Order: sequence, then C-alpha cells, then structure tokens
Amino acid sequence: MVMMKVMMKPITAAVLATSIFSLSFLFLPTTTPPPPPYLSYHSLFLSSSSSNSTIAHHLYTLTRRPHVAGTQANSDAAAYVLSTLSSYNIPTHITSYHVLLTYPVSRSLSLRKPSPDSTINFELRQEVYDGDPYADVADQVFPTFHGYAASGTAVGKALYVNYGRVEDYATLREMGVNVSGAVVLAKYGKIYRGDIVQNAQDAGASGVVIYTDRKDYGGGSGGRWFPVDKWMPPTGVQVGSVYNGVGDPTTPGWPSTEDCERFSYEDAEERGDVPLIPSLPVSYADGEEILRSIGGEVAKEDWQGSEDAPVYRVGPGPAILNLTYNGNRTIAKIDNVIAVIEGAEESDRFVILGNHRDAWTFGAVDPNSGTATLLEVARRLGEMQKKGWRPRRTIVLCNWDAEEYGLIGSTEWVEENREMLASRVVAYLNVDCAVAGPGFHVSATPQLDELLKQASQQIEDPDNSSQTLYKAWAGSGVYPVVGRLGGGGSDFSAFVQHVGIPSVDISFGEGYPVYHSMYDDFIWMKDFGDPMFQRHVAVASIWGLVALRLADEEILPFDYLSYAHELEKSTKNLENETSVQRLNLTPLYKSIEKLKEAAIKISDQKRALLEGKGWRSESRDGSWRVRELNDRLMMTERAFANQDGLPERRWYKHLIYAPAKHDDYGSKAFPGVDDAIEKAKSLNTIKSWNAVEHEVWRVSRAITSASLVLNGQLT
Repeated sequence: MVMMKVMMKPITAAVLATSIFSLSFLFLPTTTPPPPPYLSYHSLFLSSSSSNSTIAHHLYTLTRRPHVAGTQANSDAAAYVLSTLSSYNIPTHITSYHVLLTYPVSRSLSLRKPSPDSTINFELRQEVYDGDPYADVADQVFPTFHGYAASGTAVGKALYVNYGRVEDYATLREMGVNVSGAVVLAKYGKIYRGDIVQNAQDAGASGVVIYTDRKDYGGGSGGRWFPVDKWMPPTGVQVGSVYNGVGDPTTPGWPSTEDCERFSYEDAEERGDVPLIPSLPVSYADGEEILRSIGGEVAKEDWQGSEDAPVYRVGPGPAILNLTYNGNRTIAKIDNVIAVIEGAEESDRFVILGNHRDAWTFGAVDPNSGTATLLEVARRLGEMQKKGWRPRRTIVLCNWDAEEYGLIGSTEWVEENREMLASRVVAYLNVDCAVAGPGFHVSATPQLDELLKQASQQIEDPDNSSQTLYKAWAGSGVYPVVGRLGGGGSDFSAFVQHVGIPSVDISFGEGYPVYHSMYDDFIWMKDFGDPMFQRHVAVASIWGLVALRLADEEILPFDYLSYAHELEKSTKNLENETSVQRLNLTPLYKSIEKLKEAAIKISDQKRALLEGKGWRSESRDGSWRVRELNDRLMMTERAFANQDGLPERRWYKHLIYAPAKHDDYGSKAFPGVDDAIEKAKSLNTIKSWNAVEHEVWRVSRAITSASLVLNGQLT
C-alpha cells in the first residue's frame, strides 16, 4: 500500500512554490488545466507490484562470492548489472578505467612478551562458522589487509592510543607517554582508518595495528555473535583502505584512461595521500591479547572496553609488536556501468543516481544492498516506459567500481566528464549502503531538504505500515533531521565537493557490526539487516520518487532559503566555537543575508510563473523563462566551489562542505575556516589568525557569488 496522505506543517514563503506545484491541482476550480500527466506515472512508480523478492534475488546473486575491485569476480558482477539494466530496455554501457590498486602478498604479526619470555604469532584469519553457506568460497576472500598500506616491517613497543584521534595523542602527551618508535594499537571507530594511520605517522609511530573493539562491534559482554546474533565474531576483521586521497593516486585531477599520463607512487607519498608506515587490521580477539600484554598507566575510563574485557593500559610495552606487510601495486581495469534514459524535452539536463558495486568481501550491506535497490529503481522505470512515460530531463543510472579503495570509479568518471557535468547536472542522488538496519537517514545539500521531506510523506514506513516514512524519520521531533555532505565516505564526494552539484545520500541504518568483514553476507542481511527486504523497497521508492520529481517537474523543486538558514546556523556555531578569539564573522553574515534575499526573490518568480501560465510552458517565451530560472537554480551550488580549492587540499573545491582534515568521515561546514583555526590555535601568531580571516572572506565571497547566480543579473 502506498501512503499518499500529506502531513500538514507550517509553510514558509520558500516552500510555497513547491507546495502549489505539488498540490494546488486538488483545490483549483475544475476549469483550470488538469494536473501534469507525469503525476500519474509517479503514482505508478510508487504502486509498482511488491518487489522485495526481486531485490532479494539481486542481492543474493551479487553477493554469492567476494568481489574486490579489479578482480574477475567484480567484472562478472558488472556484467550482471549490465545485463539486468539492458533487460529493462534501458540503453546501458560500460566505461572502464585503468587505475592503481594494491593487494596483499604477505603479512605477519607477532607479540613478544618479556615475562615470561614467549612469543605469540597471530593467525590473522577470519574463521568460517558451522553451517556457513559460503564456506566453499571462503578461500576467495583476500587475506586481511589495508588498501594502499605501506609495505615494510615495524618493530616496537606496543602502545594503546584509543581511537587514534588527534585529541587521543594530545591526552598521551599530557600523560608523558612517548609514542616515537612504538607500534600503536588503535581501535576502529570515530574516525576514518586512513586518518588513524596518518595520525600515528605524524606522532612518530613505526607501525599501526587497528582492531575492532568488542564494546563497539562485538555487542559488549554476553558472547552472542553472528550467525546467532548481529555482532562481529571474535575473529572478524574490518578491512578497508588507508588512502587519504580521492581517485587514482597516480592521476590526481585527471581521468585514468589506459594511455594517460601518470605520476609515480612516490609522488603520492610526497603529497601525503598514502601512508609511509605499515599497518594491519586485526580482530578483537587479537586486539585483546595485545592489550593484556601492555603495561604502564591505566587508560582513562572512556578508553576502556566492555565489562569483561581486560584493563586497558597505555604502555608503551613491555611487550614488543613485530608487524610485517608486503603488498603488490598493480594497474587494474575497473568498470563503471552507465545506463541512460534520455529526456524528452531537456535531454541536456541530467539527474544522476549512483551506487558502487565493488566490495571488500561479499558486500551484502556495503554496497550491494544499494546495487540491488538501484536495479529495482531501474525495473520500475522500465515498466513506466512501457506505459508511455519519458522523463522531461535525462536520467542516468551509475554503478561505480573501486569505491572502496578511494571513491575511484566515480571520481575518474567525474574528472573525465567534469565540464559537461558542471554545465548540465541538476542533481546527484547517492545510495551506498541502502540498508544496514532500522532507522531512515538522509544527508543532502540544503536546497533539497524540502523535496526530501515531501517525498518521504508519500512513502510507507517499512517498519510500521500505519505511518509514513516522514513520521518515522522525524521520530519524536517536530521535523526530521537532514545531515550534510561534508564527509568523504561515499561517491557523492566528487559531485558535490569537487564540482559543486546538489547531492543527496540515502540509507536505512548507520553503522553495523560486521562492516567490511567476511560476515557481511546475504545471511546477515536476511537474518538481521532486513529480513523481509521492505526497507530496501522503501529506499527504492524514495530514491526513485526524488529522481522523478527532479527529472519531470517543469520548475526544479529547489529551496535556497533552506540553504541560507543552514549557513546562518553553521555561522552561529562557528561564532560560539571561536568566542574566545572574537573572530570577525560580519562578512559571512552579510553574504548570507544577500542569499536570503535572492532565495525569496526567486521563490516569488517561481510562483509568478506557475500562477501566470498554468502547468505547461506553451509559448516560446514561457519556455525560455522556465529554462532560465531553472538554470539559476541548478548553477547556484556551483558558486560554492572555488577553483583554488581548500588550502593544502586543492582537489576539494567546495568551501561550504568538505571532510575534516584529520577525519575523512567527519562532516565540516566551512572546512577551510576550520582548518585555518586549527592551525592558528597551534601556532598562535598574527599571520596564522590573519589566514583565518582570509578564509572567512573566501567563504563570504562564495556565498555572495551564489546569490548573484540565483538573482541572474550582472552587477
């Protein structure tokens, strides 16, 4: 059943145009023109026959064996996606790139205890369980490793560093603990693993071991884990990349075609994109064994593990860790699968949906819950085409490769098509892990907030059929919370942070215990993630509906007043954080006021167009006016992307949203300002604080530029 009821909420001037466009046909006199025909097709999309079994079949097929980027198994998965999309009569092709990837050759980890003198050699192996249906292909799972880890040997005293954050090393300094030369033990969580290794390197460590702590991933005390419960088994290991760049390390800023120019790997090392010290991921069973051997001062309470875990001490030593890793660097072919439904009226305007396909192991949650859902969206669009529908604007469905190594497939494609994308893309809609558990989550650039809320009012909550997804999303609050796209954790990065394209990221659930381990398989999804696959269906519904509204509505449903309010909130947060320094934020506030004025003005213009000519642009003049207004709405986000990029991180062009410098997963507003403040607090010189003021002015100019684009008039 499709929930079509719209919940009433306060309507601002900025929302009014969208509301009129969506609902006014219900209340206008019968003499007014009928509602646009695409609305019946959108209803058809939502009421499409139950599709959970189809999604489950796709997921089962895609996850039958491990499919790491650059392997034959992942090429076979690409062929399956290509065949499926083509079967829906959607023109589909593969775009390949030749990129540098790394794979493990050998690795070892030993622990020497001085008293009594003994050595433990860790097996570094994830174990199959009794009745494991994937036992026959378990030998195809790569040995546990970190993508782009440095090859080498590190021998040193074991030293516990909590999550390996900058603030954790500050705590160790306050305790008088010397990290230099140690092999540090960090637990996963809080920050990106590549930043864990980078922070250790900056602190002088010789190597890094990262483990999944039982308190965070193993369900704490109690001893129930997969396949009995959802938690990570004792030998489970989270693998993943430790690359701190984006895209192929040897082609920074240009596409990795077969015969392209390439920098050396040493260039990537000099840029700081790849680590210089070796690292290995280990299980919580191995992590606790190391922790038992570490002496020294007892770690802080919030550094401790679960109730029945050993007491965590920081060290260093007396135990010695000996870590060796040797990897193979190779230029491998990766395959993006691209499907195109050409627009009937504005074929040169693109709405892009994207998900990646490659996985570190079986990838039932990450990423193939999203791949199966993408195929379901395509199936429904194919059914609509059979009924006579064609989108107003072109819809592009993308299945990326090599995301896990560093967003490589999507980044190379964006870099190759940058100029066309910058001038033609309306929005990019990303789904990585479609379903990891309960709880609906959306992050977006703010002009899409209202569209997402409206779309969620038309979708049934998969966990409670008596309410809409909107109600479940809002929870106990008055309005749902929309996150932002400052983190670098998925394929939206190149679109919004590099080019400046309005973007969305959608999912059910957040973190899940078996992340990036060999236990992220179809059985885990069927038993714990989404037993009835109804959450997958809900993601397909809202993903597709948002895409359809962006592709079919005559006037783009963007609301820049939401953007201005979000910028104002971020500025107030910045003001509170820098109250001691008394940073002058007046330029920022003034530029936001200009954006507010422009947002209100274009909202009035949208309303005038809708009220003045009904639903269709029948005259040449009317068509031009709609096109011109839509171009302003589409291009305003581009103004936030500065060609010079962020200081020391020039690939990131967006001055509003980009990753935190020491946490790629962390989302920051005004990242250049934040980086400058962090540096100024450390140096505390007039020059460093002047640099902060300069970054404030840069952001202010970008916001002012955005307001000019939205106004559409020269100064």
